[in-house]
Amino acid sequence: MAKFIGTGIAIITPFNADLSVDHKALANLVDYNISNGVDYIVIQGTTGESVTVTSSEKKAIISTIVTANNNRVPLVLGIGGNNTNEILNEISTTDFSNIDAILSVSPYYSKPTQEGIYQHFKTIAQACPVDIILYNVPGRTASNMLPETTLRLARDFDNIVAVKEAGNNVHQYLQLLKNKPEDFLIISGDDDLALGVVLAGGAGVISVIGQALPSVFSEMIRLGLAGNAKEAYQLHFKLMDITGLIFSENNPAGIKAVLEALELSHSRVRLPLVEATSQLKNQIKIALEEFK
Repeated sequence: MAKFIGTGIAIITPFNADLSVDHKALANLVDYNISNGVDYIVIQGTTGESVTVTSSEKKAIISTIVTANNNRVPLVLGIGGNNTNEILNEISTTDFSNIDAILSVSPYYSKPTQEGIYQHFKTIAQACPVDIILYNVPGRTASNMLPETTLRLARDFDNIVAVKEAGNNVHQYLQLLKNKPEDFLIISGDDDLALGVVLAGGAGVISVIGQALPSVFSEMIRLGLAGNAKEAYQLHFKLMDITGLIFSENNPAGIKAVLEALELSHSRVRLPLVEATSQLKNQIKIALEEFK
């Protein structure tokens, strides 16, 4: 599973003034990140505003990213939700010829039991033709996939190869790292904890801030994977302020404000999200000046 070791980015979906998808900015962002050292790209995750993108838009977004990528880095596609049958339908109608894995979020809103979560992912694993990265983000789903459930799935299904753990819970990370099968990857979904997770044995990160500052962020993770903690933490400290700012209102409004300040995209989001406030945008501009 070496293709999912290192820095993955949860890429945004840029929008034009009329809130249609800005495919030119999207393609440029793909090239910017690959050129600056990211290891793989996650398409249509939470940061990509997947819940407000139509199925036809999603296909067009995939096409743009596949073309811009040109087989340079692995691609992971977000396919998840709380309707198991609908996920099966999407899997059956998706062209996976340029997709290396799916990222599938633990069911949200419904708040299933741990057995329900297990059966949900069992059903997906039996139908999915590519590898699966589980995604645990209890702050959004209102349901925590416990380490016992994650590791049960890891042991029972060969195509469940990793988990993106985003509970901001150090103890849960350590439980997973302590008890995981040797070839199962623990990927940080928390930018602020990513280095510590890597130094403890994690495989890397699926990052939000990484897509704006890919060179520095990717180097931090590479140093962490090599065990160079002192050098890695120097970069971590450099990234701390801007990382904290992007999550202070909502995601992806924060990262979109950063990308706008860097003239890589615009800060537009679709309702029910709203753009970052002018106060946050000013704070981000100051932080970026200090970052340089």
